[in-house]
Amino acid sequence: MKIAEMSSLQQRILTALVLAPIAIAGVLLLPSFYFAVALALVFAFGLWEWSRLIGLRQRRFRSLLVLANLGAMLLLAWLYDGHSRDLLPLVLLGVGWWLVALVWLRSSGFGGEATLRNLEIKWLVGSLVTLPAWAAAWVLHDQAPLGPWWTLYLVMLVWVGDIGAYFFGRRFGQVKLAPTISPGKTREGLYGELLASVVFSIAAGLWLLDSDRQAIAALVGLSLVTVIFSVVGDLFESLIKRQSATKDSGSLFPGHGGMLDRLDSMFAALPIFVAGHHWLGL
Repeated sequence: MKIAEMSSLQQRILTALVLAPIAIAGVLLLPSFYFAVALALVFAFGLWEWSRLIGLRQRRFRSLLVLANLGAMLLLAWLYDGHSRDLLPLVLLGVGWWLVALVWLRSSGFGGEATLRNLEIKWLVGSLVTLPAWAAAWVLHDQAPLGPWWTLYLVMLVWVGDIGAYFFGRRFGQVKLAPTISPGKTREGLYGELLASVVFSIAAGLWLLDSDRQAIAALVGLSLVTVIFSVVGDLFESLIKRQSATKDSGSLFPGHGGMLDRLDSMFAALPIFVAGHHWLGL
């Protein structure tokens, strides 16, 4: 059977089976500096798709947005190699941005008109989404001795949440979560996402935190907040896609859309989780 002949669910499963081992190997096997470089390239690809979503048509302007951010990430990787924790202020900038994004979602008409001002705002948003998330991923991964495992924990937390939301939404979905932004999302799907995240965080916490009950309780709370913001990230991309009358950011991954469609939740989850992880001392 050809990929094009598969159902959407079959395509999603096949793509996940291919991508998951690559992502896990990259997180666990790459030294932190090379992980940061590889992630910068992945995020730059997502920015390329973002540049199309916001209405940039000329390739030279799209390339300028991507290369400026890629250059910034690579320069920071070179400057802060061995001192990645010094990038925590950039991570906190990301936390601040996602709080602003919550307000934007409540005023979903903002930025919808195809004006130069809105294009400039969304150009800036691309950097506010990408750079702090990249810094957060590097800070977390570079944390000895369990940095790669904590990074994998966050990746799997978002994956598990997505799976819970998908199946709970299909089975029990009744009430729309944000009908004007993403009609396919339901409150029941969100509840399933949160439930799956709690189960996963407790199970993983027993290993990562040596069964420390207080620390596990803190991890569960942080994980719930992180998952909620991962939904915010997903909804925000859905809003931008709706404003640009686009279904997917691209067609790179069958059943999943483009790179940005795979990164939207993670962009929001990374700075929230890393800031909380640092504050709680986990």
